[in-house]
Amino acid sequence: MKVIPAIDLRDGQCVRLFQGDFGRQTGYTHEPVELAHQYETMGFDTLHIVDLDGARTGQPKNQEIVCDIVETTGLTVQLGGGLRSDSQVDRWLSAGLARVVIGSLAITEPGRVAGWLADFGAERIVLALDVNVDTSGVPRIATHGWQRGGAMALWQCIEDYLAIGLKHVLCTDISRDGAMTGPNLDLYRELIRRYPEIGLQASGGVRSINDLMVLRQTGARGAITGRALLDGKITTEEVATFLRAA
Repeated sequence: MKVIPAIDLRDGQCVRLFQGDFGRQTGYTHEPVELAHQYETMGFDTLHIVDLDGARTGQPKNQEIVCDIVETTGLTVQLGGGLRSDSQVDRWLSAGLARVVIGSLAITEPGRVAGWLADFGAERIVLALDVNVDTSGVPRIATHGWQRGGAMALWQCIEDYLAIGLKHVLCTDISRDGAMTGPNLDLYRELIRRYPEIGLQASGGVRSINDLMVLRQTGARGAITGRALLDGKITTEEVATFLRAA
């Protein structure tokens, strides 16, 4: 299982939001490009970047930083946040990104996203399917920066896209994001049980190296962590030991 550090960008700065709420932001002093180099030095080979400004406006706002990271590190970089047009997807992939991460549009404009899977290749498209688990235990997808709840079940969405070649899903339990309460292991185990062919990136709630160890046992292909690394809850030494055991 790959451990994938996350860098969330807002106004050119590293930040973390609590459950996607722009009003509940934690800022960090790390310079984003330097932080990416630090993660590479720690032994990570993949990086997840979220352009929060792009997510709000639909227009990328941190291109220079993202391109600098792509050009000056050897990291495999994937980017999400506000990608809403064919030209934006093409521009980012042509700029050296390994993958683009598509969120709300996968629900609101499935035909367009299906076209991207066909045109750019399923290896280069990650669907970010962010869920709230309802009272009956069904994970239901939220859209528009988690501000709108949806009726669509996670399983229905994955099955629809599997039929046209989907390979990568980034799944976040919104209630766990930024909360440092531990990942939703039951959700990820069930997703992998149903769809073992999917390359799952588990996101939300990682608070320690122990959480990563348990996530690895679920069969997830990747685990995204942001705050735990930024806050020093996962140390360089722990990362080195974990990666050696991979």
